[in-house]
Amino acid sequence: MLSRLALLSALLIAVCGPALAEPLKVVASFSILGDMVRQIGGDQVEVTTLVGPSGDAHVYQPTPSDAKAVAEADLIVVNGLGFEGWFDRLFKTAGGKARVVVASTGVKPLTMEDEDHPKSLHSHGHDHDHEGAADPHAWQSLANGRMYATTIGAALAQVAPDRAEQFQTAAAAYAQRLGVLESWVQRELSEIPKSERKVITSHDAFGYFGKTYGIEFVAPVGISTEAEPTAKDVAALIRQMKANKIRAVFIEAMTDPRLIQQIAKDGRGTVGGSLYSDSLSAADGPAATYEAMFRHNVGALKAALTPRG
Repeated sequence: MLSRLALLSALLIAVCGPALAEPLKVVASFSILGDMVRQIGGDQVEVTTLVGPSGDAHVYQPTPSDAKAVAEADLIVVNGLGFEGWFDRLFKTAGGKARVVVASTGVKPLTMEDEDHPKSLHSHGHDHDHEGAADPHAWQSLANGRMYATTIGAALAQVAPDRAEQFQTAAAAYAQRLGVLESWVQRELSEIPKSERKVITSHDAFGYFGKTYGIEFVAPVGISTEAEPTAKDVAALIRQMKANKIRAVFIEAMTDPRLIQQIAKDGRGTVGGSLYSDSLSAADGPAATYEAMFRHNVGALKAALTPRG
């Protein structure tokens, strides 16, 4: 009888072993990475996101609960490229021993000095702290998003070798979905006349999006929301709007809308709604996942930039 039970137990472990294992405790620095980890890890991960939906990772202040999560994590996923300036201090304070994976590994970063980078007023000398710095918003290109997925899947596989195949298969499937989504994005945006592809946003978070998909973004703030535009900057932006006939003005979901609304009014533009750049929406919002964020942003841009006949 015991041998039959032992055999049955062995069979159950062989067939269901990974599914019966404890979920990995994964900490993601902000909501977009948290979603990517969930898409790949499924029920095999328990994700703690430090900077939640509509949060601003540029100016985030870690909490004691963040330190506890970092201390207990099996894996920590960060963006890198200078995005989480507070993370190293948090990791040291927490005494964390988890593997830290940089999701942007392998990405070719844009910089504020890249001539193909969309123009920010601060790229012309007002934001000296960021001139020449890497633009961290690499996830705004879906090709980079696929690289993030591969990197995260490989990290999960290394932390839990018994589930490696499961994580790598899920990462490949997710990357394939992002490829299909990118084809849709390119089709949708190709319908916007080239003369209309100019947008004002509240900070310069769409460099990769603009370079990849052919939209010119102009922003009164540099790559970090810590920068504050001066009255002179704002006046120059309004003149630029009028000179270049830029009509579409977008508010980022995580920023104070008053400045951009004033710019739209003074520049005779129209606020085209909210774009999501550095964070997702709440679960019941229009950008609850990375994929939904792209669908929402592309839909909003297309609606605002397509001339009404």
